[in-house]
Amino acid sequence: MRSLRDFIRIFAMIKQLANTFSKVGLNAFFFLMIGVIFLAWLYPPVGIAESPIHLPAIAGFGVSVIFFFYGAKLSPESLLHGLSKWRLHLVVQLSTFVLFPLTIVAARAIFPGYFSTNIGLGIYYLAALPSTVSSSVVMVSIARGNIAAAIFNASISSILGIFITPMLMSGILEKSQPDFDLSHTILLLCLQVLLPVILGLLLHKKLGHWVATYKNTLRNFDQLIILLIVYTSFCESFSDNQFKNFSFAEIFRLGVLMIAFFLVVFTLMNQISLWLGFKREERITVIFCGSKKSLVQGAVMGKVLFPDQAVLGVVLLPLMLYHALQLMAGSTIAKAIGKENNEIMKHFNK
Repeated sequence: MRSLRDFIRIFAMIKQLANTFSKVGLNAFFFLMIGVIFLAWLYPPVGIAESPIHLPAIAGFGVSVIFFFYGAKLSPESLLHGLSKWRLHLVVQLSTFVLFPLTIVAARAIFPGYFSTNIGLGIYYLAALPSTVSSSVVMVSIARGNIAAAIFNASISSILGIFITPMLMSGILEKSQPDFDLSHTILLLCLQVLLPVILGLLLHKKLGHWVATYKNTLRNFDQLIILLIVYTSFCESFSDNQFKNFSFAEIFRLGVLMIAFFLVVFTLMNQISLWLGFKREERITVIFCGSKKSLVQGAVMGKVLFPDQAVLGVVLLPLMLYHALQLMAGSTIAKAIGKENNEIMKHFNK
């Protein structure tokens, strides 16, 4: 009987710990991502291209399925309606594709050592990526910002990234990959990402309700494919000894650098929004959409931009750290802003 009580107590502690992690943005997906990296380190031959299981090919097919249902979820009417707030959208997209890369360029002068390795290549790649959809919208909702504008910006950012990210990376990749072809890369991304989105968008009226009904199942599928991409990339990296001389101290320093990037861009976007006279709800949308980077897009486009999958595992490391840290910092700030907004509403309702 005592063993049963002990089991119940341990289960309660685990549940409480999970709730605590969830409050700071660390969900089950974060720990699964760490788990697949550990599995890749433990026995990398399973996930490499030469493996008889062909996991990289399965992941590539799954990517197109993800973006097909992403397109089916989008409403053409809501996208057209969102065009009215063009100033807000322009600021968010400039933050994502201009301000963030410029911040990285400035950091290069301060931390030159980071940018001479594949980790530096990963930081550049992080800066060139589009904004994330789900976490941006969730955090804007928690902070009580303009949700419609957040959905529009995150969706448009994902589509623009297909063209802008390769162009931003072209100069660097031409040096590291002599056979890099920008037009061929964009064509591959259009076939693997943009075409499924367009097909899904055209079928929105037929599939939109079904996608909304099974959104949790589809989210789990999305995360499974991302975990598969991360796993196979790290299998290649560990097989090629890409992390041979990489210490935990370096990972910690890289994490500090990633959270610094997030806070710098977040602060700059808030200040720019104030200068432009945006309303509170619009300012919330700008700072949360403009400071996010998409792990989904990063993993997907990385398979095309970095044909050497052993390099891709290292390149994805800054993005994965940034992804986790942006969830932790972003959710904490969003809850604080939302709570502040609730206090203001209570004051006016008295």
